[in-house]
Amino acid sequence: MIADRYDAFLLDLDGVLYRGDRPVPRAAETVEALRHLDKRVAFVTNNSSRRPEEVVAHLASVGVAAGVEEVETSALTTAAGLLERGVASAFVVGEAGLRTALGDAGIDLIAADDRPEAVVVGWDRTITYETLRQASMAVQRGAILFASNADATYPAPDGFTWPGAGAIVAALEAATETQAEVFGKPHAPILRAALARAGGGTPLVIGDRVGTDIEGARRLRWDSVLVLTGISTRQDLKAAGIAATYVVEDLAALVEE
Repeated sequence: MIADRYDAFLLDLDGVLYRGDRPVPRAAETVEALRHLDKRVAFVTNNSSRRPEEVVAHLASVGVAAGVEEVETSALTTAAGLLERGVASAFVVGEAGLRTALGDAGIDLIAADDRPEAVVVGWDRTITYETLRQASMAVQRGAILFASNADATYPAPDGFTWPGAGAIVAALEAATETQAEVFGKPHAPILRAALARAGGGTPLVIGDRVGTDIEGARRLRWDSVLVLTGISTRQDLKAAGIAATYVVEDLAALVEE
């Protein structure tokens, strides 16, 4: 079976384990089967809006058991990245998960007019034009532009997609003529952090998006699984010219003979 070849399974969430509030069939049972095989797992998401304990609670609501220490969000990766760069203050465009991660890391969250060292952007469902204006002005005054992730869309439970963090980032990049530094998938920092949470070893990246999960694995030369329960299709994979190691109908294929 596929699972025999790997030590650490880096699982995307929305589209792989659940879709909104609805569990993906056979996903919870597969995670439990991996644990019974003594495989290590990490739950890795570009969604910066939720705190790790909220991610764990949502996973529990769809039948997936997880520990906070197994969760890597783009918010956590962003906070660690800013600390490595010595950033002490930031103006945040984002929700509680991002704000909490930065605050817990000791980064001061200040107003745009107070000359922050950085503008940090995540998914924000309450964003206004005034927030965009303030962020834009802060960048033009010298703040460095960072993004938790650049996903243009968010998969809604009704089958539609909503504007994601990347849509906000794109607006600020256009307004400031500045390129944001991104920490989430497909960039390496979040996947390396997730592998560390899973205890290292040979990783398998599992996701439903070609441009984030599969591309992220390709950049690191790690194996990957495209699960066809979320956003991307076989046609999307072919059109992108990116090879996944495996393409499966659902997560249960990992533990089937």
